Amino acid sequence: MSLPIPSDPRSAAPAPPASPAVGASPHPALTSRSILGMRVDVTTYADATARVMAWARAGQGRYVCASNVHMVMETSDSAEFRDVVNGADLVTSDGVPLVWALKALGVPQAERVYGPTLMLHVCEAAAREGVPIALYGGTPESLEEFVLFLHANYPGIEIACLIAPPFRPPTPEEDAYYTQQLVDSGARIVFVGIGCPKQERWMAAHTGRLDAVLLGMGAAFDFHTGRVRQAPAAMQRLGLEWLFRLFMEPRRLWKRYAKHNPRFVGRFLLQLLGQKIINRGRRASRD
Repeated sequence: MSLPIPSDPRSAAPAPPASPAVGASPHPALTSRSILGMRVDVTTYADATARVMAWARAGQGRYVCASNVHMVMETSDSAEFRDVVNGADLVTSDGVPLVWALKALGVPQAERVYGPTLMLHVCEAAAREGVPIALYGGTPESLEEFVLFLHANYPGIEIACLIAPPFRPPTPEEDAYYTQQLVDSGARIVFVGIGCPKQERWMAAHTGRLDAVLLGMGAAFDFHTGRVRQAPAAMQRLGLEWLFRLFMEPRRLWKRYAKHNPRFVGRFLLQLLGQKIINRGRRASRD
């Protein structure tokens, strides 16, 4: 369902992060690495924000994935989903284990570009530049709360459209109606919060139908309104965010982590071993 946009901000919302400098376009080519067959780009908050804003100002249909171990393993299990993620215009290293993986693959400057934090940088830039945004996902209540948060932290931000789709797959008629709402709103940035892998598939299917940049944000709406607690910073730095989330939602998440985490570690170690063998063979052939 679509929602009216509340106008009264909350004064108790936390302060926004320092805004990144938005660079000029065109941007230099990204360094990327394949992690179990899924592309991950080496970027920063400033670089990713600059790219998103340049695409948005130009009215280009693009999509951005914020990748973590869950996404890597979903792509490892599905060639179709791997094509969806690898077809994105930007794939950030949302999870700390992927930053470690990038460094192990020879990119020492790799850093985390966490989706919920990237969202705030983009909102700050959108408010400053007058670029309208839209929110797709969540519930009517969570969207209303998040709008209040945005108005409090980014005065003047233009929120052109709010859509809380059903948790079941929308019917073709519903999907066409929501898509037309986004088109008619004039939004140039759409934050999509319907969870992995559903949101990535939705973005890939709708990029050609919208003159907007689509960013898959997962639970970011609920994180920023306090509906869902984020892991403490120390646990995030140690790559233990999954453990905190498991503690908070054990019944929903235990199967995911039990299935994906051990396989990721084992398969990535095999990838590193295979890469070392290949590199050793190349050096030997040159000698």
